[in-house]
Amino acid sequence: MKNILECIERAAHFSPKKTAFTDDKHSVSYQTLLEKSKAVGTALLSLKAQNRPIAVFIDKSVETLTAFFGVVYSGNFYVVIDTHMPVDRINIIFKTLSPVAVLTDEQELEKARKLDFQGEIFTIEQASQCCAEEEKLQKIRQNMIDTDPLYALFTSGSTGVPKGVVISHRNVLAYSDWVVKTFQITGETVFGNQTPFYFSMSVTDVFSTIRAGATLHIIPKTLFSFPIKLLEYLRDKKVNTIYWVPSALCIVANWKALDYVEVPDLQKVLFAGEVMPTKQLNMLMDKLPGVLFANLYGPTETTDICTYYTVNRKFSDDEPLPIGNACNNCDVFVLKDNAAQALAGEEGELCVRGSFLALGYYNNPEQTKRAFVQNPLNSCYPEVVYKTGDIVKYNEYGELIYVTRKDFQIKHMGYRIELGEIETAVNAVDGLSGCCCVYDNKKEKLVLVYTGDHIDDKYLMDHISSRLPDYMRPNKLIKVAQMPHNANGKIDRKWIKANYKTLKNRVRKG
Repeated sequence: MKNILECIERAAHFSPKKTAFTDDKHSVSYQTLLEKSKAVGTALLSLKAQNRPIAVFIDKSVETLTAFFGVVYSGNFYVVIDTHMPVDRINIIFKTLSPVAVLTDEQELEKARKLDFQGEIFTIEQASQCCAEEEKLQKIRQNMIDTDPLYALFTSGSTGVPKGVVISHRNVLAYSDWVVKTFQITGETVFGNQTPFYFSMSVTDVFSTIRAGATLHIIPKTLFSFPIKLLEYLRDKKVNTIYWVPSALCIVANWKALDYVEVPDLQKVLFAGEVMPTKQLNMLMDKLPGVLFANLYGPTETTDICTYYTVNRKFSDDEPLPIGNACNNCDVFVLKDNAAQALAGEEGELCVRGSFLALGYYNNPEQTKRAFVQNPLNSCYPEVVYKTGDIVKYNEYGELIYVTRKDFQIKHMGYRIELGEIETAVNAVDGLSGCCCVYDNKKEKLVLVYTGDHIDDKYLMDHISSRLPDYMRPNKLIKVAQMPHNANGKIDRKWIKANYKTLKNRVRKG
């Protein structure tokens, strides 16, 4: 295969009436998904564009997925835009992206019209009623190759500008092939989807579903506040495979929901996006004997995952889980500061090579050159590797263990966040003199220390809310009379992180 659309076409051929995707309002068969996607693709042909970005501005639903595949049928690539994201951040993304069109729905149409965008706006309702023009779509397909972009996901950027990770058809085909084979995803698989479509984790269950001809249920977000109802949903939908962030799994564990509701069909529990607390994992494993549990690791730049560990032994509650070893058709190595390969037990930066690697960052050659570099272990021919910025080491079992970050990027609520982007947004607020954002790993909180005249926590948070999405907003604000600095005159980030609890309205002495 060279194009992800072949997966839908194959599933529609062999199982036309089978349910592909559902949400709390709609359900779509593979045949209907194919027909609607082609209709949307035909409507977008009026743009006369190829390999250009089209922003999809639709709340998470079956229609969102139809929009994705419709964009691809038009010969372009989709960019997921969170409908709840602050308008200011969307406009920053659009400045980098310059989408040729926005594909939205009637519900979000007025909001879409207010975006800083001069191009054409399509609605999924109208586009899906278009008559598919097979000859034109086939001509588009003939010109497509597997390294054409399939989608772009925008992640946090250290300069204050989000980075658009561009993923090709080849990336997703190679990655989904590994997922399907490793976790035995088949036409009998029933996914319960938790992650948003603007989060790279969703790539795993969405594309594994269409590749295997499986079924995916989009779980209503509200259910994750009611663990009993959440499990009842899994039971009633006969969900047998879930791939969630640990925070969602911990809700089930901490509320002891499995004491009240059984999920007899559940066979596989995969998780990624943040560190899985071993205590809660043990609680779940005790209640779900015989279920496969796997810890997956990887940044958006590797499509979704580059290493994994299938839990095959007991861990104490305070023992960290390994992130395992490289996926098939993907290779990783650990590099020390001197560019030498780390030995067992030595810490170094995790680097990745292979078909899972993204094409780079959209319209951002400088960031691309910094992260996607020539393999330092190979000087004989061009070979790109991605430097993850994660510090890791091998344990006595030959498994990778995550240690920490190399830079100011952190993981919070499953998202990779550049603390620099938060600081850039905060520094733009009138009245602010200075700030520093740190992350409390133990309490999993973003802490913002700031200083400024005639400014308080409420004023600052009100202004931050219009610039940053929910998951990037500080959990704790601390105003100080003066920012603490180190001997070099720079804000002392290490000291602030270690002592922020004592900082309230005063500065370090000495």
